[in-house]
Amino acid sequence: MPTTLPQSNLSGLELIHRGKVRDVYALSDDRLLMVATDRLSAFDVVLPNPIPGKGEMLTQISNFWFGKTAHLIPNHLLDVPLAEVLPPGTDLALYAKRAVVTRRLKPVPVECIARGYLIGSGWKDYQKTGAVCGIALPAGLKQAQQLPEPIFTPSTKAAVGDHDENVSFDAVVDLVGRELAGKVRDATLAIYRWAAAYAAERGIILADTKFEFGTDADGKLYVMDEMLTPDSTRYWPADQYRVGISPPSYDKQFVRDWLEAQGWNKTPPGPVIPDEVIARTAAKYAEALERLAGIRLD
Repeated sequence: MPTTLPQSNLSGLELIHRGKVRDVYALSDDRLLMVATDRLSAFDVVLPNPIPGKGEMLTQISNFWFGKTAHLIPNHLLDVPLAEVLPPGTDLALYAKRAVVTRRLKPVPVECIARGYLIGSGWKDYQKTGAVCGIALPAGLKQAQQLPEPIFTPSTKAAVGDHDENVSFDAVVDLVGRELAGKVRDATLAIYRWAAAYAAERGIILADTKFEFGTDADGKLYVMDEMLTPDSTRYWPADQYRVGISPPSYDKQFVRDWLEAQGWNKTPPGPVIPDEVIARTAAKYAEALERLAGIRLD
């Protein structure tokens, strides 16, 4: 059965970051332990109650995609058994499917987003300006319509409780330099195109997704953190896709819809999510994991 872990507590290890979902510990100068908890965030706010098993599902689908796309770009995973790095007395079963040992990289301070369809904040930007992140698009496009080609629409990385902000490619160049900006843009679009084709064969549309990258001491680029999970990706069942509406998705949409109906102002603290909404959201994560990766966490 899936385990539940709202927050990790690994005494003896140095906690260097507690994010919206992941807790990151230092193992050495060049290695990290990354734990995906069951914390739930929406609109960049961590909500009070977790989704049991969510961290396990996120880790398993990330690991699946890291393996599938290793021919495109290296990733941060290291083949180190957890039993070798967890503190003595730690319940290995609680961490086995939600924790990984990774390279310690210098993060590229940009959320690298690929969009193949016009939805979410991209749709809102297009309605106002006819463009997304400064990229002009054809007139007359409708909500959820497929774009002529995938586009790179980066955003700034917000601290917990703050909101990411869409920026132009030129802003990324100003932030990290033209060479690295070009590398992350090209990698983002290459992974998106490959993964979208893979998902399409399984009856799923990959509408958009967000990647994070980091570099090692030699400047080599890696994809890191999470990859193509329902937390970072908009997946739509192809048989329910329609242009002009926001299609159902394999992600936190049940939670977002419930929150929107509450009149919440999207600032902390967030409201407690009903059990039914939690259960339906968990079921969507599980369905995505099984359909895409063939993995069930029974």
